Amino acid sequence: MSKDFKRYTITSALPYANGPIHIGHLAGVYIPADIYARYLRLKGEDVLFIGGSDEHGVPITIKARQLGVTPQDIVDKYHGIIKKSFEDFDISFDVYSRTSAKIHHETASEFFKKLYNDGKFIEKSNEQYYDEENKQFLADRYITGICPHCGYEKAYGDQCESCGTSLSPLELKNPKSALSGNVPVLKETKHWYLPLDQYEEWLDEWIIKGHKDDWKPNVYGQVKSWLDQGLKPRAVTRDLNWGVEVPIKDAEGKVLYVWFDAPIGYISASKEWAEKTGKDWKKYWKDEDSKMLHFIGKDNIVFHCIIFPVMLKAEGSYIVPENVPANEFLNLENDKISTSRNWAVWLHEYLEEFPGKQDVLRYVLTANAPETKDNDFTWKDFQARNNNELLAIFGNFVNRTLVLTQKYYDGIVPEANNLDEDAMATLKEIELFPAKIASSIDRYRFREALSELMNLARMGNKYLTDQEPWKVFKTDPEKVKGILNVSLQIVANLSVLSEPFLPFTAHKLQKMIGIDGLNWNDAGRTDLLKAGNQLNKPELLFERIEDKTIEAQVQKLLDTKKENEMNVAANPAKDTIEFDDFVKMDIRTGTILEAEKVAKTKKLLKLKVDTGIDQRTVVSGIAEYYNAEDIIGKKVSILVNLAPRKLRGIESQGMILMAEDADGKLCFVSPTEDVNDGSEVK
Repeated sequence: MSKDFKRYTITSALPYANGPIHIGHLAGVYIPADIYARYLRLKGEDVLFIGGSDEHGVPITIKARQLGVTPQDIVDKYHGIIKKSFEDFDISFDVYSRTSAKIHHETASEFFKKLYNDGKFIEKSNEQYYDEENKQFLADRYITGICPHCGYEKAYGDQCESCGTSLSPLELKNPKSALSGNVPVLKETKHWYLPLDQYEEWLDEWIIKGHKDDWKPNVYGQVKSWLDQGLKPRAVTRDLNWGVEVPIKDAEGKVLYVWFDAPIGYISASKEWAEKTGKDWKKYWKDEDSKMLHFIGKDNIVFHCIIFPVMLKAEGSYIVPENVPANEFLNLENDKISTSRNWAVWLHEYLEEFPGKQDVLRYVLTANAPETKDNDFTWKDFQARNNNELLAIFGNFVNRTLVLTQKYYDGIVPEANNLDEDAMATLKEIELFPAKIASSIDRYRFREALSELMNLARMGNKYLTDQEPWKVFKTDPEKVKGILNVSLQIVANLSVLSEPFLPFTAHKLQKMIGIDGLNWNDAGRTDLLKAGNQLNKPELLFERIEDKTIEAQVQKLLDTKKENEMNVAANPAKDTIEFDDFVKMDIRTGTILEAEKVAKTKKLLKLKVDTGIDQRTVVSGIAEYYNAEDIIGKKVSILVNLAPRKLRGIESQGMILMAEDADGKLCFVSPTEDVNDGSEVK
């Protein structure tokens, strides 16, 4: 049974202030959150929509060191770019704050001290890797080495991106500091830990039993997987000089871990909003009749579904989220969006190069949203959706209706006289659309909701085309009054129902037809435009995007790709080894006989390989680059005397040799001529 809520607290993931906003951020987080917030406001709901910049963490200190500036310089620059981009794109935040703000430092400190004083943390000392050249402890992501499970040589201290296994830095073989390239040393340090394992029973009750039917499968599945594996205490502090200082004695040189500090940014932003508006922020965070939702990308699921809720539960006075409608990732032209490679469509650049076309991007990213799986943005699809859908369907219907009303009745809404069966059926159909669209939005199916909105425009287009008022006017001008009145009611409904999705278009349309102040509950009525009302001069809502415009954007990406290729430098040679070390490796040619995806993994394929000496099972992290059915019969090189290891419960007996380019793409190291399986590679 659904609960009625008095107010809504909507958070959107805090973008990291070391780069601008790109279309992946928009599609995954900010457009869905904005649609939902606008929809609720149109319904007259009490909404607090929160955004802000995440400004702490090691990546910012590294970037500052590289550029010879302070971390504050970095975050000031990118916070400014991000905030302006959101404003120009009209993401309707009630507050957009930042975690370097004084109010955030105070709020995060108070939150930590409350948990500390209540005995919610575990204090312990352990050895962590330390870079002696840079004189700092190393975050997990800044330690690289060889994965102990699959042998991948660029595994991070927290995860191997080849086999997907979660790691700790101490598990890595041949660890190196990503800052200096030196071998780090182990040094003792003291930290405070949040004992996540103590909350497993509560999380199981709250999520696994309580939200099985209403949370998205990708979110629910990831949370269940973590709980099934068992949770461990997680450090909430780290050794660093940039961030919120740990507010207790014996904690000099330590700050709150960014994963602990950042979500508290939602609370501090709410306090900032309350100070400016005079409202009570606590109602949105502490009253049981408030509904809280987190809009995030899939890489933030664990933080918002396990860690932050545990923090709130441990504190004791906060509500926890009712839903976390996380999206998957958006790719660009069949390649992963990468800020380091500049492989992205940056929002601030789009706004400069496509002035007045905010809604086109909103439409395309919503229509192609990665709601259940990773999706792809291409400039050709962008052009096609604008020209064939927004322009040809929505814009064409509105323009024809308004131009004909201007032509025949001087822009005055005609009376609905002598409506025939088609007209009455169309009016009945109009009444159904608000509920259809609302049902999809309420279930966070924004792509589906947008499709229903376009179905209303399609219905209007078909009705107008079928009725042919330009022909009927010659013989029965009275009937045309009814045709255009019905068409104008569809236009009026579009102006209301499109507001969450296409706010610029909705406001422009409302101005043209002379209505203002309507809400969601008005939609579905067939008398929104009264007979005798004077319409304003019609203007085009959308314009055609020409091939040359798209070709310029495609060329821009091709230039980026070419520049990346020119700038690629091979990794430096590894440490010198003796000949005896090399001859220990038994590398043979082989043939893949069978291949299948390993269940519940993204990267792993289970292979059966004929090595010439036997047939064996090998698990390889290549599923993102090769389909199982495409590589059967493929000649490969295989290290046959590697000690067996279990990956996801499957014993892997060897390693397939792969070459990796600068983008991380893998390809087989294969013989160029046909050789017998089992031939030795020397």
